[in-house]
This record gives sequence, C-alpha cells and structure tokens, in this order.
Amino acid sequence: MIVQCASDTMSRARAERPDTSAESDSQTDIKWYVLHTRARQEKKLAETLGAMGVECFLPLISQAKYYGRRKSRVELPLFTNYLFMRGELDEVYEVDRTKRVANIIHVPDQRRLENELIHIRVSLENDAPLQVFQYLREGIDVEVTSGPFRGVQGVIENWTKGDRLVLQIDALGRAASLEIDASLLKPI
Repeated sequence: MIVQCASDTMSRARAERPDTSAESDSQTDIKWYVLHTRARQEKKLAETLGAMGVECFLPLISQAKYYGRRKSRVELPLFTNYLFMRGELDEVYEVDRTKRVANIIHVPDQRRLENELIHIRVSLENDAPLQVFQYLREGIDVEVTSGPFRGVQGVIENWTKGDRLVLQIDALGRAASLEIDASLLKPI
C-alpha cells in the first residue's frame, strides 16, 4: 500500500510533465526532500501534508501483528521514520513547524531519488514482498548479528557475487571469505 498525499500523484505528475522536469523544477524551486520524522509520526505527517495540499510519498507494507492470541494485519512504513515530500522550501519549513519532523534531508540528486521512488512504487503496486536491509556496500566493516557466526566481524568484499564477507588478518596480509545472508549483517 502507498500513502499518497495531495491530489497530484507522482506517476500522473511525471506523465503530464515533459522530460525537462529538472529545468521546470529549478524555475519553481519544487524539489524532493526526505523528512526524518519523530517516532511513529509518518502516517500523521502524511495526513497533515495531504491536508496542506503538498505532494508526498509514504510507502507502506502490510505486516501481521499478534496481540495476545489475536492476529491482525497492519500497514507499516517501509522506511521507519522517513517520508518523502515534494514541494517548495517554504512548504518544508511550514511542515517542520508541525513538530512531527526531526530532520530535513536535502536531496542533491533529484532525478535519482525520483527514479528510486518510482521503482519502489511499482514494486509495491505489484505486491512485491519488500524487506528493508541495512545499506551495505563494498569495503565497509560489518558484524554478523545472529546465527552460528554471531559476533564475527569482517569487510564486505564483492557485493555482485552474492553476500561475501571477507575475514582479514592484517598482520599476515591474508584473508578468507565467507558467503552469508545480508540480513545477518550490520555495519560497525
């Protein structure tokens, strides 16, 4: 499910606008911003933005929750504590005054963010089972969080060949690699 604020949806806006979106946005100063919200304020902030007529995007996933013996399905934000807003800087500061925003993140590459949001939207509209993982890339130090290798630390070697963790011994100038599921890794 997707919470779409304001009547102007992202896909309609892109279809109506020519490919010179960066030029027209720079003239009107309409940009994407990432709003880091206070705890559990994503949906309320999306409602507020909708009432203000400001375009926003809040991707939601359906998840089962258990309350004692009762099972219930709830809609939770895909990215906890984050909401994507598209508007002018004055609107961003007005939203900041709602006391639901912890931080405003300016987006330097507008086109890239917009493409990434479109990919997420398409995935959600087609009921893809999305899961959130830590953002891992080659060369960062990580630690295994569970399983038989819990506590093992290493460096991400080559992300394209699968989830490969390199265990290094600097004194010897040697290393060994271990293939492991990315959901078990966290950056350190």
